[in-house]
Amino acid sequence: MSVMQKFLGGAAAVALSAGALVAEPAMIFDLGGKFDKSFNESAFAGATRWAEETGGTFREIELQSEAQREQALRRFAEAGANPIVMTGFAFGNVLTEVAPDYPDTKFAIIDMVVDQPNVRSVVFNEHEGSYLVGMMAAMASKSGTVGFIGGMDIPLIRKFACGYAQGVKAVNADATVVANMTGTTPAAWNDPVKGSELTKAQISQGADVVYAAAGGTGVGVLQTAADEGVLSIGVDSNQNYLHSGQVLTSMMKRVDNAVYQAMTDGVDMETGFNVMGIANGGVGYAMDEHNAALVSADMQAAVDEASANIASGALTVHDYMSDDSCPALSF
Repeated sequence: MSVMQKFLGGAAAVALSAGALVAEPAMIFDLGGKFDKSFNESAFAGATRWAEETGGTFREIELQSEAQREQALRRFAEAGANPIVMTGFAFGNVLTEVAPDYPDTKFAIIDMVVDQPNVRSVVFNEHEGSYLVGMMAAMASKSGTVGFIGGMDIPLIRKFACGYAQGVKAVNADATVVANMTGTTPAAWNDPVKGSELTKAQISQGADVVYAAAGGTGVGVLQTAADEGVLSIGVDSNQNYLHSGQVLTSMMKRVDNAVYQAMTDGVDMETGFNVMGIANGGVGYAMDEHNAALVSADMQAAVDEASANIASGALTVHDYMSDDSCPALSF
């Protein structure tokens, strides 16, 4: 029986163990699917790690439309799943309505704050990690022009772009940062063809390093950058392996850790507001055998020093979400 069949069948998501009911957690992936090689896939990795380490099982569904958000939440809650973890800001309004109807169910939402007593809201300091990869982009660039391609044009993605531009400018104040967004609807997260087109346009403007923060769209960005002989920067998951030797690094957003922790905490999960940044291992940059030849010791030392300063508070990266402005980039 497939996961979808199991879900739609409505069977109770509880198991009888030692005379007690043990709730089974559930995972709801946002549009783009759990194998988007980025945001959703990082969440899936966290859930899988929990299952492998504990021997537990979790229910899951990959949304096919916006209309399924509320349906999925309610069906899992009514089936007894606990906690229910979901990826993406787009669940915010629906969860605000659904959570009060299931006060005994714990919910965890990634990338949005929902002020309900049974909800854990996890947000990330993406601007901090983006600052680090922006430094790397500036140090690797030979043209002095680097690019940023975002997914859906929302404040969260502008937060990535703004942090990136600050990192670039910290290394080279005269550098040019070319920034484009893929679109204004959720389809922008899964449009690799448009990602490819934007990459070619940025290369024509001189960009020789391009950072993608666009979910599944980013696959097209990284592919085209490799085809055209320029460097790219991945996001969320470690995407260095996708084009070994051609991806400078990846901005690691540890969605996997957030999901793993929620499932580990289980029904005892503490709710409230959680922020994951450099200081607590929530964001960073990826180094492995696929990009080792691209990152010099001096580059790594400079980025690690900046990372330590951000963690200690000695260096503050401006957060676009705080006042809708970016000193290093015009939108």
